Amino acid sequence: MADDKGFELKVGLFVAIGIVLFFMVVFSIEDVNFVKKGYRFYTTFHFSDGVADSAPVRYAGVGVGRVEKISIYFDEAEQMAKVKLAVWVNDENQKIEKNAIATVNTLGLLGEKYVEIFPGSPASGFIVDGDTLPGKDPVMLRSVTDTLTQLATNANDIVVRLKEGKGTIGKLLTEEKIYNDMEAFVADIKAHPWKLLSKPRGE
Repeated sequence: MADDKGFELKVGLFVAIGIVLFFMVVFSIEDVNFVKKGYRFYTTFHFSDGVADSAPVRYAGVGVGRVEKISIYFDEAEQMAKVKLAVWVNDENQKIEKNAIATVNTLGLLGEKYVEIFPGSPASGFIVDGDTLPGKDPVMLRSVTDTLTQLATNANDIVVRLKEGKGTIGKLLTEEKIYNDMEAFVADIKAHPWKLLSKPRGE
């Protein structure tokens, strides 16, 4: 019996030590929110550009937290679906202005998506736990591509019009008489610059 009690005591002591070690490991993990002091706020977008859970959050280029959760909800005021990001800020002393600007950015050209917060004015006050910071929608890659395509098309149209002699510049480039008259006028002004200061009769 004494041996059994001694064995049970050893097992109980071993289990207790294991539990203590377990909690020491858990409490040493920096990303455990119920251990680390900080706060949570929300930011909304019409388009989140593929940002994912656990994405980094930066304030003025410095890492301050991460994205906890992403959800889609229906905005009654705008009558459309929007994206809501729950953001956890690691340091409760990290102040973020109420008029700060949150947007989705990319590390490198095709790198990881993250939330970038541009500082606002301290006069606007600071957000607290549970507040919502309106986000500025990132520029969609397709929109940039469409704009570049349209610019290329417009530039091509201008070149074609110039080659066809359309417009004042086009005529100047293609009609020899206009070009010669312009060249003669410039040469005359160079030779007699005082003509620029003379007034026509009757004025």
